[in-house]
Amino acid sequence: MSDISSIAPRDASATKPTRAMPTSRTGLIILAVMLITLPFWISYVGGYTDLASRVLIYALAGMGLNLLLGFTGGLSFGHAAYFGLGSYGVGLMLKYETHSTLLALLVGTIVGGLAATLLGPIAVRRRGIYFSMITIAIGQMFFFIAVRWNALTGGEDGLAGFSRQPIAGIPLGSNNLYYLILIFFGLGAAVLWTILNAPLGHTFVAIRENRKRLTFLGINVDRYIAISFSISGFIVALAGGLNALLDNFTSPDNLKYTLSGNLLIIAVLGGMRNFWGPLAGALVFILVQDYVSNITRNWMTVIGLIFIVSVMYFPKGILGFFGRRSRS
Repeated sequence: MSDISSIAPRDASATKPTRAMPTSRTGLIILAVMLITLPFWISYVGGYTDLASRVLIYALAGMGLNLLLGFTGGLSFGHAAYFGLGSYGVGLMLKYETHSTLLALLVGTIVGGLAATLLGPIAVRRRGIYFSMITIAIGQMFFFIAVRWNALTGGEDGLAGFSRQPIAGIPLGSNNLYYLILIFFGLGAAVLWTILNAPLGHTFVAIRENRKRLTFLGINVDRYIAISFSISGFIVALAGGLNALLDNFTSPDNLKYTLSGNLLIIAVLGGMRNFWGPLAGALVFILVQDYVSNITRNWMTVIGLIFIVSVMYFPKGILGFFGRRSRS
């Protein structure tokens, strides 16, 4: 295709993945040091390692969804399908086929990613609300398959009877599992960062900014949206597989539309046009879920109030707000 700079938005800042959260070398080093040393200090702030692992998992899933939502402009309500397929892929492999944690994770990621690759082109044939409705229909299809296929998936009771296995003789206790999740979080973030700073990523942003213009110039917009959908699905499936390893369990809830809604909240809350936005969103979401749920069963009410306040007063998300404050 032609040089994307000739068709991208004139506002250069619109095409940059992020500038509001650590993007400088110093900021990234600080973030990396905090994450690497986290198991040694998290207990002093009232947290625990598994909680941090869950934050990273949902941040990775949110970042995968955000590639499609925040950077390409596609609103999907069905990405729980790929999260759940990754989770079931890992669980089924460990239960029936292999004792290799890494192989199971690879298969789960491929299963979820291939589903997104095959089904994405169907969804992108429609725009707006019709695109969103197709994605939620796809997600519900997988949800009902998991519920009804009792012999394989365990039905409504979920899939149990598997557990994460040692890697190279190293047991995956809470701390070791956290570092495994951190490694894959870093790899996923690196892949997304590389894509968004490549011509392909600039094309995604140009589609978000002016789809009609690109279509007029003869660019196959649907093809690029399908590519974004596919990459997004692989990342979300990887997160789903990691979630199965964390819980040693998976259920149809990991395929349900409510999980898709949670991922959307995470992306929007943190800042859906900010690369690190889903990490901030996942931090708030998981902390509220963990701590408020110990006080009341209505923890989603608190999430809802936080989300409403964010949309009303911080429309660019948490990191968008702090990024604006830092530039002023």
